[in-house]
Amino acid sequence: MKTAFILAQISDLHIKAAGRLSYQKVDTMSALKATVAHLNSLSPAPDAVVITGDLTDFGRAEEYGQVRSVLDTLTLPWFAIPGNHDVHSAFRDAFADCHWLPAQGDFLHWVNDDFPVRLIGLDSTVPGASWGEFCETRAEWLRATLRDQPHKPTVLMLHHHPFISGIGHMDSQNLRNRARLADVVANAPQVKRILCGHVHRFIVSELAGVVVCSAPGTSHQVAPNFAPDAPAHFVLEPPGMLLHRWHKSQGMATHYLPIGQYDGPWPFYDKAGLID
Repeated sequence: MKTAFILAQISDLHIKAAGRLSYQKVDTMSALKATVAHLNSLSPAPDAVVITGDLTDFGRAEEYGQVRSVLDTLTLPWFAIPGNHDVHSAFRDAFADCHWLPAQGDFLHWVNDDFPVRLIGLDSTVPGASWGEFCETRAEWLRATLRDQPHKPTVLMLHHHPFISGIGHMDSQNLRNRARLADVVANAPQVKRILCGHVHRFIVSELAGVVVCSAPGTSHQVAPNFAPDAPAHFVLEPPGMLLHRWHKSQGMATHYLPIGQYDGPWPFYDKAGLID
């Protein structure tokens, strides 16, 4: 069994068909291609990639076709959960050949035990709604799933953020019944991280003592305006991803990586010591 594991997290791709720009402004397709190229270039390579929702803008079949045309060039194992912009039927059709996707059922939950860290994808979406839900049916599934492997380090992923970000228009559509999720997690000490998307920002919070990480978007970010009446705006800050590194003796650490090409790496030292 490997003693280390690296999980890359990307989120909120918002792909449109036929090269159309999201919100008539954002080239999400070019951003996804750059993201995949960046992932493929990482050394050492992550063990897996997870996409925490909103793969498309409107959940249309042609949008998923565009997503697959790029994701199929990933050289790493990848997994995905739906977001509020995704549509279950089209999502299921697009990824029907993926071993992690359930072939039937009301929810697109999945579990993967191929790695030293267990990966659980939780479907928090509500058809036609922007907010997410953690109902008792979901809770029963998650409790049973966690009981299956009570001692294996686990990462839980869902789309909607189970915390208050301070960005009002996003918090009005976060995860409902967060207390129920907190109760489940509080009784599952093997859960080492909770990962989400939806907020289009790198945010660190906590739920029942577990660190929660929200991933930045691969193209555009939600404007960080904490005014109570702040409008729903986005900004073209640099796209990013998260790397979650687990080691058997060191635990879990999360790194933020901007996506793109930057100068370096350059050495701190030469033969004479620290470069002056």
